[in-house]
Amino acid sequence: MQLIFIIIGINVVYVSIYTLRMIFVIKGQKFLAALLSVVEVFVYMTGLGIVLKNLDNPWNLAAYCVGFGLGIYIGSVIEEYLALGYVTVQVTVDCVEIELPSKLRECGYGVTSWLADGKDGPRLMMQVLAKRSNERKLLQILDKLCPKAFVVSYEPKNFKGGFWVRMTKPF
Repeated sequence: MQLIFIIIGINVVYVSIYTLRMIFVIKGQKFLAALLSVVEVFVYMTGLGIVLKNLDNPWNLAAYCVGFGLGIYIGSVIEEYLALGYVTVQVTVDCVEIELPSKLRECGYGVTSWLADGKDGPRLMMQVLAKRSNERKLLQILDKLCPKAFVVSYEPKNFKGGFWVRMTKPF
């Protein structure tokens, strides 16, 4: 029974590291990803070796599979907690008189706004850039100030130019 928990634990660690390494690669943090890959391969080879030596017990293979699934989940939770990078939030508001861009700027967000034509009339469009760790707070502010706003968020890949670039750190 102890071996089963060891196999699950090793795989949780391995897959969590794997998940974080992939995210670091996507975010352009090559050195950190390479460093994590060394640990990842060591943990992987250790766990795989244990399972291959004990294939006579199907519970060991099942433990490997359970550990893999738990590792994916835990790695995703860790990544959500770290909230690396930035998010761009596009906001569409049906009232163009509102001082929403100014209020968001006062809260420290970079905002670009313009008037647009919607199906039912003029709209205020805003593009707001924020750290991913501040996305939830931004959405709460938007919900409080303009609860009927249409909001779409996405992750920008690169930055070039603008005042915000001087304030941001590379991913």
